[in-house]
Amino acid sequence: MSVSAVDDRQRAARMLLRTPLIRSTDEERYRLVRRHAGDLAEWFDINTGWALHVDSEVVRLDREPASVTDATHPFAARRGGVPFSRRRYVLLMLSLSVLERSDSQIALGRLAEQVLVAATVPELVAAGFVFELGSREERSDLVAAVQLLLEWGVLARVAGDEADFVQNTGDALYDVSRRVLSQLLVTRRGPSTIGATTLGARTTAMRDRGTAPTADLRNLRLRHSLTRRLLDDPVLYLDELDDDETAYLRGQRAAICRRITEFTGLVAEIRLEGIAMVDFDDDLSDVRMPEKGTEGHVTLLLAEFLARRGEPEVPVDVLVGQVRALAPDYAKFWRKGAADDAADLVETALGRLRALRLVARDGNSIRVLPALARYALTAPTIMGARQS
Repeated sequence: MSVSAVDDRQRAARMLLRTPLIRSTDEERYRLVRRHAGDLAEWFDINTGWALHVDSEVVRLDREPASVTDATHPFAARRGGVPFSRRRYVLLMLSLSVLERSDSQIALGRLAEQVLVAATVPELVAAGFVFELGSREERSDLVAAVQLLLEWGVLARVAGDEADFVQNTGDALYDVSRRVLSQLLVTRRGPSTIGATTLGARTTAMRDRGTAPTADLRNLRLRHSLTRRLLDDPVLYLDELDDDETAYLRGQRAAICRRITEFTGLVAEIRLEGIAMVDFDDDLSDVRMPEKGTEGHVTLLLAEFLARRGEPEVPVDVLVGQVRALAPDYAKFWRKGAADDAADLVETALGRLRALRLVARDGNSIRVLPALARYALTAPTIMGARQS
């Protein structure tokens, strides 16, 4: 394969990792993936266990997450948008259930009415979920779910505007894409076939692949699990692996990292504590560091502060005090009132640092993780300077 063809395939692989669902109306990206569909499907199947579906309307990589308990990468209707709350997640799921039974077109007001009915099921009521659509905030939450469905291509706006619905002054009309809707759910088992009642048990059952009967199949699953984590997580820490994963990675680390690098362009940074697949193009992460704006600058400053401090755990209150102390120095660059919002800024910064796996949190205590050490700035060394 020529160098240009390899680069082209890498672009297609990275595109699928970034956007696992691509519609044929997105012609450039759709054609790129179609050109390399065979190689892509084979690699993802062998190395991650993810299936790639390609047809005349949509490309869908069935990307199962490495972990379903990581809450540090929530949905947002657009990049940099407000992260989804629990209510927005519930409304998203209820909207999908309504659309599954709807006509080929649906109005936002009609969708809202049916979501209201669906929200009254005993299980949601028992869980304390309340949705009445009487307030602007509730309408905004439903619209956030709808905007995500627009982004995915489940819905296509025909007329109207969601902002009018939020203001309670108008409506919007959408086409419903049955093909895209049918490709959203990625599970080993259909939820309706599972008898478990708790969320954890149901999630485990939906992902259950049964017991691996042979050593070769067990090794294949270990390869899938480790490759997924290297693709999904900013850092794979070795102390989080079980004995089987540790033994397999010890023998196959070079091969796994080489395959990922050749296929995606990510480069392995291997340290004593773990492995990070570094993205020099900086387009595969939903969290960037450094990032512009007050929140981004505060996040970077807190990372430097924690790394220089050298303590394994630091109370959140200490970080709030640090931001308040720094606020006068950066008053020209931070937004007005940043000192008064220090606690909120710290919460935002910690959310980003946790998502990047630089810190962990236990209540009011922040635990520094090894990868944060890269932000411990030292005095510069001036090459060629005279020594005293």
